[in-house]
Amino acid sequence: MTSTSDHSSQSSSRPTLDSVVDLLGRPLLELVFDAASVHRQHHDPRVVQCSQLLSIKTGACPEDCGYCAQSARFSTAVEPERLLDIEKVVAEAEKAKSGGADRFCMGAAWRGVRNGPQFDRVLDMVSRVKALGLETCATLGMLDGEQANRLREAGLDYYNHNLDTGRSHYAEVVTTRTYDDRLETLGHVRDAGINICCGGILGLGEDRRVRAELLTELAVITPASVPINALMPIEGTPLENAKPLDWSEIVRTIAATRLLIPTTVIRLSAGRTELTEEAQALCFLAGANSIFVGDELLTAPNPEPKSDAALFDKLGLQPLRRQ
Repeated sequence: MTSTSDHSSQSSSRPTLDSVVDLLGRPLLELVFDAASVHRQHHDPRVVQCSQLLSIKTGACPEDCGYCAQSARFSTAVEPERLLDIEKVVAEAEKAKSGGADRFCMGAAWRGVRNGPQFDRVLDMVSRVKALGLETCATLGMLDGEQANRLREAGLDYYNHNLDTGRSHYAEVVTTRTYDDRLETLGHVRDAGINICCGGILGLGEDRRVRAELLTELAVITPASVPINALMPIEGTPLENAKPLDWSEIVRTIAATRLLIPTTVIRLSAGRTELTEEAQALCFLAGANSIFVGDELLTAPNPEPKSDAALFDKLGLQPLRRQ
């Protein structure tokens, strides 16, 4: 069984796009069976890692990500909030730990990190949360190498920076930064010795071949953690009328990710509220072994803790407990 805290490493080979398209197109139950077998070789299938995410700075983001309620370019119900006080964040982290989370993720709606008092405050947040015995994760937008090193020195374990979708579809979703901008930040994170958390969002109007592009890129990056999100259409965003993705495509993507990156932790993230218990069970069988707990995922609702506990009980799952 692999540790969830291992640093991600660069893969030596890239699967072909056509091979990943074929993988995603396999009969679903065969794909899940094979993924479940690989999952059991590298992970305890009964254990699910639980993270909690807090928006430490909400809204007023200059980016134009078409799925996001926090963009200043769209008219949504999200009210901008300034960067939270350190004590507020520490209190939320303590509450998360007592609620069963072992990793605490802090998200700021920035295009990128700017050096100065606010970044210094985030570094203090990381250090204080780390001191509680929680794993730390942050998603703050683009970073340079020096900033990544400062985050590592503060005690950051994971940095989340999603690719969102395949390269060929990316400009249909985001125009204010490029795919290569994202890859550059991930390179800085890797060079600093921080675990990479990187995944994507399904249901952005892409087809299966685009999802294969995303998985091909992730197979090379080999993140330590891969969040698989399903779009939650938000009124006021360009993707508010996006067609809902069938649950089976989420299961397929998780299963293919498990086969391509056997040791990674796969987090069933945004959109979990829209999945039935049966669909979630297939996701766990196919290799998902992490979830977000708590009331919200940045600005989207999350399943009630009591319902998570009931589902875990039905499936014989248990939260990861660190020594």
